Order: sequence, then C-alpha cells, then structure tokens
Amino acid sequence: MAELKKYREPRTFGAINWRGLWTLYVKEVRRFLKVWTQTIIAPVITSLLFLAIFDLALGRAAAMVGEVKFLEFLTPGLVMMMIAQNGFANTSSSILIAKIQGNIVDFLMPPIGASELMFAYVFSGVTRGIVVGIVTLAAMSCFVSVTIYNVGAVIFFALAASFMMSMLGVIVGLWAEKFDHMAAVTNFVVTPLSFLSGTFYSIELLPDIFQKIAMLNPLFYMIDGFRYGFINYADAPLWLGVTVLIGVNIFLWWLTAHLLDKGYKLKA
Repeated sequence: MAELKKYREPRTFGAINWRGLWTLYVKEVRRFLKVWTQTIIAPVITSLLFLAIFDLALGRAAAMVGEVKFLEFLTPGLVMMMIAQNGFANTSSSILIAKIQGNIVDFLMPPIGASELMFAYVFSGVTRGIVVGIVTLAAMSCFVSVTIYNVGAVIFFALAASFMMSMLGVIVGLWAEKFDHMAAVTNFVVTPLSFLSGTFYSIELLPDIFQKIAMLNPLFYMIDGFRYGFINYADAPLWLGVTVLIGVNIFLWWLTAHLLDKGYKLKA
C-alpha cells in the first residue's frame, strides 16, 4: 500500500520544467530530422541552383563585387538566406500544424509553462537553421573557395538571425489560423525581405534612396554582418548591425513570451 501511495504522489518541478523543455525540444528536432530530405537537403539544392544560375547568367559579366569575386560574395548571402528561411519555417509550421490537427492540447495540458514552450520551439528552429546553414556551406565549398575572416562575426550573426527568424515564426504560427495565412507571410514578407536584403548584390549599387530603404530591413544586417565574417567587407558599420539585431531580438523575445503567456489563439 505504501508503494502504491508513493507512485500516486504528484511530481514536483522547480522554476523551470527542464525535463518537459528538453522533451519538447527533442521532439521538434526529431520532427524535422525525420523528413531530412525536405527540411535539409531541399534548401541545399535550392541554394546550389541559385549559385549555378547566377554564375551562368552574371558570372562573367559581373565577376567582381569590389575586390571580391562575385561567387565568394554571393555564397554567404545564400547560406544566411537558408538559415533565416528554415528557422522561420520550422517554428511557424510546427505550431500551425499542431493547431490545425488539434494536438496543440498535448503541449498545453502538461506542466510546461510559456517559458518552456518558447525555449523549446525557438531553440529547435535555431537548430534547424544552423544545421541547414552548415550543410549548405559545406556543399557550396565544393564549388566556391570559402574562407572565414572573422569566426566571431560568423557565429554571432548566424545565431542572432536564426533566433530572430525562429521567434518570428512562433509569432506567425500563433497568429495564423490556416496555411493560407502562413503562406501569405512567407510569400509577401519573409521571401521579399530576404531577396531585397543584399543577398545577391551590394546595396552600394542602389540609388541613395533605396540604400536608405534597404537599411530599414533587419534582414539586411544579418546578411551583411554574416558576409563580413567571410570576406571582410560590409555595406554598413558592423556595430550598427550588432545593435539592430540585439534590439530586434530583445523585442521579439518579449513579444513571443507575452503571446505564449497569454495563450494567444491557443486557449479558448
């Protein structure tokens, strides 16, 4: 009888449910690894196609960007674009699918708080973004000479970008009620901002007014800073990019935590 009573005692947790956090994180990582051809290989193929197309179309006509070969300039931008898009896709799709299928209740009923949910989802998105970035960079290094000038800049901007896009994905996943909503954000916000952030060109080639508009885009700073880590060239001051990304991440961290704590579009 004493043994039976022992097992009936409720389990207690500290300020943070580390086991719940880790379990949800592992579940999310396994979710995208299970379909690795879609979540990892497909973005790599896409980036290689971009590389091939620009090399064939512009390689000889625009062989240099400043003192850097065009393909060496393009490679970091493509890698960062894959990091950003996949960090966003992982968290937004996971939350939206759970809401549509009705199994979001599996995350709301256990003793897992908003902070644990946020950490698990965001870090799983960061993991996918970084994994895709590493694999993409490795694949591109087979065709382009890749050298790292500043390891600190590469690590900081890769992590800052993946955190930013993963938190944005959580927010969009909470807001969206159907796949059309998420597709609208992806097609009309994330993709255009990625393409117009200097991924394929230096903003110095743009007229002054468009340079100023480009510098209002947070995605520009993550690509510009990440590229600096490889080629020792940036269109904007490095300190400005660091400041912008830290500021945006702090704001998104607060907003994501607030929405999850309130159960925004999660609780009836």
